[in-house]
Amino acid sequence: MDLDIWILCEDQSRMGFMDCKFIAQHGLSLFIRAECDILFDAGPSDAYLHNADLLGLDISNIKWIVLSHGHWDHSDGLSFLPEFNPKPGFIAHPLIFADRHKASGEFNGMALHREEIQRRFDVLLTAAPHRITETVWFLGQIPRNNDYESRQTPFFRFENGRRRPDFLEDDTALAIVTNEGLVVISGCAHAGICNICDHAMQVTGEKHLAAVIGGFHLLEDSEQVAKTVAYFKSRRVRQIFPMHCTALPALADFYKAFGIRKLCTGDRIGLSSPL
Repeated sequence: MDLDIWILCEDQSRMGFMDCKFIAQHGLSLFIRAECDILFDAGPSDAYLHNADLLGLDISNIKWIVLSHGHWDHSDGLSFLPEFNPKPGFIAHPLIFADRHKASGEFNGMALHREEIQRRFDVLLTAAPHRITETVWFLGQIPRNNDYESRQTPFFRFENGRRRPDFLEDDTALAIVTNEGLVVISGCAHAGICNICDHAMQVTGEKHLAAVIGGFHLLEDSEQVAKTVAYFKSRRVRQIFPMHCTALPALADFYKAFGIRKLCTGDRIGLSSPL
């Protein structure tokens, strides 16, 4: 099966030209062409639509919208998506609508309310894994089993009027089974990119990780970065593409370990030829 992924929005953009200026914003949005066209996250604004147009991609053909979690920088772009008939499918964890905040108290959730999402899309909210197509899996809620990921959080949310820590239990990912092995696509990896990959292998039954792509959420914890690098080395992952929410020191460590290429807005990767 051929798999193509275009980066519609990311924290950085590749060089364009005078008539082809890609917009980079803090956030993530990917256009995935597998057995059908999938929009994975929508960034923080309409920038992903501008970039899709520059790349010659027809957003109206998407069959599924997958939301990795309910943070504004992955979801607020949905407000600018044209309404389609028939409605595309929309799949996410039920907690995406949580009333969530930064440590400063600033609102950190989605702009669109549940009612608007349900009006515009054919909605499936599930914490369980769901097979979108024969080869594409929505992973649902990610078990947090290791001792170095998702152990602390600066965020909080209100639940039934009570304040509680927000560990982003809705954070999830996609897993796609290819002839080369398993491709894991993460939005921000608040659940931990290693936890996500372990769950992806368990859900799909595929034990070889061919590629891991997306936000890794590796910021200031150097011990977590070292253990993540060791994890991927032990599993001999062929290609690794850390992007959004991955700090420069972590990117440097991944470069030294794997010789990574940093993907940016406007880039495309394909599995029909070597990554």
